[in-house]
Amino acid sequence: MTENADLQSVLDRAAEGGRITPEEALDLYRDAPLHALGAAADAVRRRRYAGTEHIATYIIERNINYTNVCVTACKFCAFYAPPKAVDKGWTRDLDDILRRCAETVELGGTQIMFQGGHHPDYGVEYYEKHFAAIKAAYPQLVIHSLGASEVEHMARISKVSVEEAISRIHAAGLDSFAGAGAELLPARPRKAIAPLKESGERWLEIMEAAHRLGVESTSTMLMGTGETNAERIEHLRMIRDVQDRTGGFRAFIPYTYQPENNHLKGRTQATLFEYLRMIAIARLFMDNIAHIQGSWLTTGKEVGQLSLHYGADDLGSIMLEENVVSSAGAKHRSNRMEIIDLIRKAGRVPAQRATTYEHLVVHDDPANDPVDERVQSHISSTAIAGGTAHPELKLLASN
Repeated sequence: MTENADLQSVLDRAAEGGRITPEEALDLYRDAPLHALGAAADAVRRRRYAGTEHIATYIIERNINYTNVCVTACKFCAFYAPPKAVDKGWTRDLDDILRRCAETVELGGTQIMFQGGHHPDYGVEYYEKHFAAIKAAYPQLVIHSLGASEVEHMARISKVSVEEAISRIHAAGLDSFAGAGAELLPARPRKAIAPLKESGERWLEIMEAAHRLGVESTSTMLMGTGETNAERIEHLRMIRDVQDRTGGFRAFIPYTYQPENNHLKGRTQATLFEYLRMIAIARLFMDNIAHIQGSWLTTGKEVGQLSLHYGADDLGSIMLEENVVSSAGAKHRSNRMEIIDLIRKAGRVPAQRATTYEHLVVHDDPANDPVDERVQSHISSTAIAGGTAHPELKLLASN
């Protein structure tokens, strides 16, 4: 498909709610005019959220990294330490983890992301103990954590099936899985960046098992490690097929590779235009996934704001703590007031959401906006000062 009329015909069909094929999605991703692509994606978002299409959401959470010791050694990761590197590896004790949970509650957080390495000694029992302790102390916190890769690892360590592992950690307190470990699901790029991880097909099998057991999840994609456009679309196709069967993916969250301090230095990163095109294609192609999340952490606040015009309905989290992506070079930080302002300046009404996307607080009157001095001071030490717009965004604004 090369003619503009053919591209527009597919765009029109997608904008009206019709399903598009992977081949059509690839053509649109490569060749559709950027603004036409965004307009079609935004039309789908508005139809899906008719009545609340004026709202864009965010969540307050904390990423608690329990260990950096990991046997998987993914080439894109700047966070992990191999088990033999005793001078670099660390593990947080339970008291420290509970203290961080207490701070999260105090600062208005509703969710924790419990993430770390694949420690060679941590089986299902470790996660049962920690999740039960967190839930006993802070039952109001949602544990939206881990992913299929951690489940595969803990099941192997404890010599149980993944179904048993999922059931046990869910009973202990896990509420839902994050999309951790998806990276890139097609075989070639996955083997290139994470050769010791389970296959993309296995990752999806574990997520499908979780959905059958009543544990929902999100889905993610890491862009910019050397994958082709066709492999990006194949990643979407693999997720959409599982979603057709289970309906268990709440959201899709693409984010961009950060190149510092890891073994993939020098790889070409996804451009900001490619990222915005992916947000739009995800909204058009993944017609069975409700929420598309824009990522300001890896792309910057301006791009996060723009994503709300390319199909995204959510700007993700105000992170009270984040170490994994930051260790690879992500320097963007924000606080609640900045996110509210970004959303409002994008022409939308901000709303704080729950993990399951219910609106907790709708900020429909700027006069009543919260003044979160404690939250701001907690994360301001890692915030970067505002500057001039990225040159790609200047070009975008002039088109």
